[in-house]
Amino acid sequence: MNLDEKIEKAEEILKDKNIAIAFSGGADSTLVAYLAKKVSKKVLLITFNNEIMPTNFLSNTKKISNSLGLEHETINQNFLEVKKFTENKDNRCYLCRSMMYSAIKRIATEKGFKVIVDGTNISDLLEDRPGIMINYENNILSPLVNAGIEKDDVLEFLNKQKIEYSKSTTCLATRIKTGEEINAKKINRIKYAEDFIKSITKDDTVRVRDIFNTAQIELDNIEPILNKNTLELIQSELKAVNFEKITLDIGKTDPEKKEIVIYKPCKDEANKIMFENELPYKINIGKTCPNFEKLGKVKCSEKMGVAMLDIDGRNVTIFENGKIVARKVKDKEDAQNILIKVLPMIRRVI
Repeated sequence: MNLDEKIEKAEEILKDKNIAIAFSGGADSTLVAYLAKKVSKKVLLITFNNEIMPTNFLSNTKKISNSLGLEHETINQNFLEVKKFTENKDNRCYLCRSMMYSAIKRIATEKGFKVIVDGTNISDLLEDRPGIMINYENNILSPLVNAGIEKDDVLEFLNKQKIEYSKSTTCLATRIKTGEEINAKKINRIKYAEDFIKSITKDDTVRVRDIFNTAQIELDNIEPILNKNTLELIQSELKAVNFEKITLDIGKTDPEKKEIVIYKPCKDEANKIMFENELPYKINIGKTCPNFEKLGKVKCSEKMGVAMLDIDGRNVTIFENGKIVARKVKDKEDAQNILIKVLPMIRRVI
């Protein structure tokens, strides 16, 4: 499908519904809100503020919701007061999303909205995001996933339509290494450091990671700070807020695009064309197989950690370790279309 066809499919999913949208003001939720404004009966944007978001997070959500002409509610809860969250264990993302979506669901229900929507896109399913399991557990609708809309599709559409969105919507807790305690001191100095560097670079896409008292700076464009005076100024400011060491990551803040499928030469002439991918998490075969039955004929072995799905004459094999192999497909586009149907049905190990 081309982008126009994907957008039409997303609109069809949203059409004539009363929906509440989990709204961060970022690219994904802004696209969903824009489409919902066009085709849904009634729309409510709900923003959850956990008190550890970037500066201007709330003002940006209000600004964007006003530009869209949509009703907007804000929920405030300080996650720094939640011990299980500040412990920053492997399940932090899952716990965070659980608390957020429980509150959003409560407000939506009180306001008479039965359908809750978020901006998860199909590319998100290729990343290690355990919080997405909350969507499945709470019947959260993700129209961008169901329409096969990727991250690049979202940005292309918003830029083409000149729709304003916020580029800084990720929780600052993501800057702290898993297992290291999250506290107000760390969050505040991360926020200060990012704001200071943004003021120099005039770029909203800045991340400062707190790694054992070292500030690791990540920028899409490092040129604005690559002179001795600017680097010394940044070092002075960040050491003033008790970072012991300052480093610069010369990579980009946004990772390279992850392909949904990758071509793999196939020695088996009967299968001819084969594509594969490897998800960065383990798959729960027992919970995945019942979902696959909605798509086609399934053979599963939890003992071997394998699920085999025949769908539209194609064969997809999913392994417990996260590997996915598509066989008997026509070409890359055909394999991608099949995987777009399969990915939302996969349940990961938490």
